[in-house]
Amino acid sequence: MKREQLTIDLNCDMGEVPEAIADGTQEALMRSITSVNIACGGHAGDEQTMKTTIEQALRWKLAIGAHPGYPDRANFGRLELKLPTSDIASSVFEQVSALAEVAAGCGARLTHVKPHGALYNQAVRNRELAAAIAEGVAQWSRGVVLVGLAGSRMLDVFREAGFAVAAEAFADRRYEPDGTLRSRKFEDALIRNPEEAAWQALGIAERGVVIASDGSEVAVDAQTLCIHGDTPGAPEIAATVARSLRESGVTLCSPTQR
Repeated sequence: MKREQLTIDLNCDMGEVPEAIADGTQEALMRSITSVNIACGGHAGDEQTMKTTIEQALRWKLAIGAHPGYPDRANFGRLELKLPTSDIASSVFEQVSALAEVAAGCGARLTHVKPHGALYNQAVRNRELAAAIAEGVAQWSRGVVLVGLAGSRMLDVFREAGFAVAAEAFADRRYEPDGTLRSRKFEDALIRNPEEAAWQALGIAERGVVIASDGSEVAVDAQTLCIHGDTPGAPEIAATVARSLRESGVTLCSPTQR
């Protein structure tokens, strides 16, 4: 049975691909979403891409968050690194602080922080890594929401560190039976078909479930849904997902708008 007065955030990772900023793809995505996670110099992004993305997000009245990743631009932050937790905390702090400074110059403020790529996926299972992320953000501020994978221990660690949290699910990624994301080393890890992504988004929003790679049903209780900005055809995926959710009576809004 569909839940009454259902609301969900639709977020997107942005500021990662300069070409998408220049050709209008990034801003086209913003018509369909409610919050952005902006790369802040680790895996991608620089002062100019941060500034442009923030200015675009302000035009569309979107919640603005930081998207720190491993400082590994060559691998787009998608390679697992074995760094001391103190180094990870320092890197997260530096990245979030850099974006916050640019945001302040644009008259904006950060509302949330969502780790990127391998940093995110490792922290799903690694409490020490999740704690390092929280420590890095806390060095800047505890007044933001930390975003993490729905049902994962990283959310528990973030809460223990004194943060409000938002459980995240993915419209354009396939899942494993244990509720983790299917590795990008598999060809079917990404959902590129807009209708299939919309179907998965509806399953998450209305029933709190996804269908895993083995066909099993996995419980996923999420407050925010992600669409990756660098997925081929991302604007169409986002538009189809947003339209399907609204047509089913789901209200799209960022956590700060509730």
